[in-house]
Amino acid sequence: MKRVMIAMSGGVDSSVAAYLSVRNGFDCMGMTMRLFPASKDDSRDARAVAQRLGIPFQVFDYAGEFRTCVIDRFVSAYERGETPNPCIDCNKYLKFGRIFQQMDELGYDDVVTGHYARIVPDGKRFLLKKGLDESKDQSYVLYGLTQAQLARTQFPLGELTKAETRQIAQEQGFLNAGKQDSQDICFVPDGDYAAFLERYTGKIYPTGEFVDGSGHILGQHRGIVRYTIGQRKGLGLALPCPMYVKDKDMAHNQVILSTNEDLFSTDLDARDFNWSAFDCPEAPIRSKAKTRYKHAEQPATIIPTGPDTVHVVFDAPQRAICRGQAVVLYDGDTVLGGGTIV
Repeated sequence: MKRVMIAMSGGVDSSVAAYLSVRNGFDCMGMTMRLFPASKDDSRDARAVAQRLGIPFQVFDYAGEFRTCVIDRFVSAYERGETPNPCIDCNKYLKFGRIFQQMDELGYDDVVTGHYARIVPDGKRFLLKKGLDESKDQSYVLYGLTQAQLARTQFPLGELTKAETRQIAQEQGFLNAGKQDSQDICFVPDGDYAAFLERYTGKIYPTGEFVDGSGHILGQHRGIVRYTIGQRKGLGLALPCPMYVKDKDMAHNQVILSTNEDLFSTDLDARDFNWSAFDCPEAPIRSKAKTRYKHAEQPATIIPTGPDTVHVVFDAPQRAICRGQAVVLYDGDTVLGGGTIV
């Protein structure tokens, strides 16, 4: 009998993943990662579901790893002028890093999570594919999974819609069946990233200048970490035409503004690229590429520039490509790979 460790966040998705694992006859153990003080409520809900399912449950304190591998990287990225996606780091270092270590220490075979994605064996490889409910598909943040990790991971919700997941939770009487999905970064629940950065670092990010592409001063900004590429609202400026954040000059503490038309670019470079569906190709390939979680995929030519670097050239210009976000490649519903935009 396969032994599986189920990552339970306290939400409805991972609770139903746990139920399906029990129903499939696996030897199951539920676990929750305690990452920061507010996660205590989540572990309580996860424990209640595990007790209802009659499976053992443990809470593991990974707060130190979370601080080092996720929060500190998040802060450093913002201070470099990037717009990071900490969920990708959390998946890489915690959910499919630290949990795998814990799984091996305790003698379990696979990790089970509540992600909306699918893993399909294909010869000697395992293909990462979109969840069937494309409105909830999470393959974008899972591109970093290695073949060894895909071989030992299960996504029971990959074939379900969110509505079906909630229906199962209600039928099983789970206390979190109606619990709302988290909309923000878990350690910044109010969405105010700048306030979090100041609390966490103890720094006050100084005011500076808004400038246009020619260096003309347009006004004063309230701290450079408060602005992201493509932003229009909240600039606090009275300008003759709409202006948007095009770039940030961290060395000179300047936020560079432009018209909407100037936000478009045709290419990008990415680092730490993980080729998933096949090894790094020797020649350029065609695929679709996605530069943000909620953005639509766009046709592009992908040019490998090293074992883990690529140059992506889009057929049509793309708006507000951000350093620090991920570019993920797709062929239909299959993830070909992904990396960090530089």
